[in-house]
Amino acid sequence: MTNVLIIGANGSLARVAIDLFLKETDAQLTLYLRNSRRLRNVDTNRVRVIEGDVMDLEKLKEAMIGQDVVYANLAGNLEQMAKTIVDAMDDTDVKRLIWVSSMGIYNEVPGESHGSILNPYRKSAAVIEASDLDYTILRPGWFTNKDEIDYETTQKGEPFKGHDVSRKSIADLIVKLAVTPGLEVRSSLGVNKPE
Repeated sequence: MTNVLIIGANGSLARVAIDLFLKETDAQLTLYLRNSRRLRNVDTNRVRVIEGDVMDLEKLKEAMIGQDVVYANLAGNLEQMAKTIVDAMDDTDVKRLIWVSSMGIYNEVPGESHGSILNPYRKSAAVIEASDLDYTILRPGWFTNKDEIDYETTQKGEPFKGHDVSRKSIADLIVKLAVTPGLEVRSSLGVNKPE
């Protein structure tokens, strides 16, 4: 059984991933978010909820005790959030991190330049890549709400192949990464729907 800490648990992607974790795995989930009242229908047999800010290092370390995997998808001061998460993981000896970023952070989308809007994503990815964690950075295309699991991945250094990808597809990849030891460790994966 895998213990998974989900940081930013009320995000649109995290909510889909939580549903898949509960349906398709026996993982125990710890949901970490600023406002727990936003969550609905929590399965208390397999889910623990912690209200806290990702910038609160001590609270985050408490949440990490006993975890096997940390999965984070966040918005805001991403560089500082990444530093705090890496520090908390280092202090608690948790090694596995799944971090959701954005396509375009390595200028890998042919014909597109996303410029400075992606700097927070670039800087947070650099923090994670400089760590000694067993990370996987996901760089999805634009999210859709399609009820489908249909995606392909590209490695860092390869051109990104498409744009849109369903939240359910990204969530499927997150679940696989979380419950499969060694899968795509120290990788940065572009995620898109095949064209």
